[in-house]
Amino acid sequence: MRDQPHTEDDATPEVWTGRATNRVQWLLALAGAACLALGIKLAVDSAWTSGITALTMSVVGCIAAGLLVIFGTLAFVHVDLRLDRECVEVRCGHIGLPRRRIPLSHVAGADFTALVTPRQWGGWGYRWRPEKGTAVVVRRGEGIVLSLWDGHTFTVTVDNAESAVRVIRARLRSITPGTAA
Repeated sequence: MRDQPHTEDDATPEVWTGRATNRVQWLLALAGAACLALGIKLAVDSAWTSGITALTMSVVGCIAAGLLVIFGTLAFVHVDLRLDRECVEVRCGHIGLPRRRIPLSHVAGADFTALVTPRQWGGWGYRWRPEKGTAVVVRRGEGIVLSLWDGHTFTVTVDNAESAVRVIRARLRSITPGTAA
């Protein structure tokens, strides 16, 4: 059997996966659950004689705020990044929504950034800023910045971001030799 020459692509995994987690979001979800519980307690235990309009508004407000906080925070407890031969896929939270799938043919380059902060993007979550692009930020820390061929950027916080950038760059070189950043 002949030895095959080794290429840089030999060290590139077929599928690269990474994740970033924010445990603080669980505290916010807990606050949402408390608000929801308060709304339910008001609905069940109140005499409803002191003013139905005010009590109804309190119950509906607590329940709506609680659900909004619970679902809004649980969607961004973590972000999963999956990179295969064709695309970069980002899925948020336990149900995977919001989700973004970016074909590698749309990626011009990838860069590592040592520090992505929620403050830079206006908070946690799926963010868009005209001067910066789009980002999925679930925690403060390292991330990747994808430069897209349409001039936009996509930033995502993920653990071991340097490894992800190496894999993306290797994939880009195999798609369009000499043009990957």
